[in-house]
Amino acid sequence: MSEPRHVRLFRNGRNQAVRIPVEFELPGEEAVIYRDGDRLVLEPVRKRGLVALLKAMKPVDEEFPEIDDPVPTQESVL
Repeated sequence: MSEPRHVRLFRNGRNQAVRIPVEFELPGEEAVIYRDGDRLVLEPVRKRGLVALLKAMKPVDEEFPEIDDPVPTQESVL
């Protein structure tokens, strides 16, 4: 857990805003904000789905054994 920091609130048009100090930066370009009592909670939007999972995976450096897996013929299916 990081040490708390005092920050200033300011106006950006009709919205109230806060600059996030570098040690509190969130990954990505989107976040979800919600109120929890008198607190505001800001969480990064986690990318979900197969593409995001595949991008996050690291290559496997082990050899896989050969598997005898013949293509089924019409006769073997019946």
